Amino acid sequence: MKRKAQAVWNGDIKTGKGTLTTDSTVLQNTQYSFNSRFADGIGTNPEELLAAAHAGCFTMKLSLDLTTAGFTVDELTTQSTITLSDGKITQSLLVLNAKVPGISEEEFLKIAQGAEKTCPVSQAFSFEIVLQANLIN
Repeated sequence: MKRKAQAVWNGDIKTGKGTLTTDSTVLQNTQYSFNSRFADGIGTNPEELLAAAHAGCFTMKLSLDLTTAGFTVDELTTQSTITLSDGKITQSLLVLNAKVPGISEEEFLKIAQGAEKTCPVSQAFSFEIVLQANLIN
């Protein structure tokens, strides 16, 4: 499987602007700029897209692992916060809230930690990943 996205940038770094488009067209000429990355400008940015990819991948992997272990998932909600510091991405913080009936806290944490380590996006990252997993029943 291969997935593609395209970036187009016009102008200098401070006043220029760009667009991102994915093959699925979920992003279709979606704007990004210096201000959307480093201030509160309108549009997306690479760190936000990494956060979405990490939250989505981890949550799907956790659903698979819980189902494989014989549990039924009511709901998994994951927020990823990507930290950019001094021009380098340094961390992805995953905050998970899960409703999984019939699972012990110990088993839940074991499965969640395994999913964090084995989801493809986690494996692609070389920076720190922190998981805060909360079981809500």
